[in-house]
Amino acid sequence: MSVAPEPVRPDAERDALAKGVAQFNDGLFFECHDTLEEVWSGVRGPSRDFFQGLIQAAVGFYHLGNGNRAGATTLLRRSLARLERYPARYAGVELAPLRDAVAGWLASLEGGGEAPSRPPTIVIAEGKAG
Repeated sequence: MSVAPEPVRPDAERDALAKGVAQFNDGLFFECHDTLEEVWSGVRGPSRDFFQGLIQAAVGFYHLGNGNRAGATTLLRRSLARLERYPARYAGVELAPLRDAVAGWLASLEGGGEAPSRPPTIVIAEGKAG
C-alpha cells in the first residue's frame, strides 16, 4: 500500500470536509455527496481519491436507503478500494474504523444477509480536521 502524505487543507476545504462528515453522520448521504463533490472537483494530487472514496461511501449508503442493494454494493466496494490507499488517519479523519465498517457492510450485502441496522459514522480526530 502506498501511503499518501498527510495534506494541509485550506480553511474552506476543512470546513467543507467537516460539513460533509456531519451530513454523512446525520444520514444525509445525498447532501454529503454534494458537499464533498464540490471540494473534490477542485482537489488535485493524492487527496483526490480520499474525497472520492468518501463520496462513494455516501452514495453507496444513499442507494441502500433507496433499496438499491446492487448499486450500494458497487459503490461501497469502490469506496473501500480508494480508502484502503490511505493510512489509518488521513486529513483528520479516522479511516481505519470507517474502512472496517464498510467492509462489514459489504460482507453482509454480498453474502445476501441483512445489512447492519445503522450506517457507520465517520470520526474526525480530536482537534484535527485536516
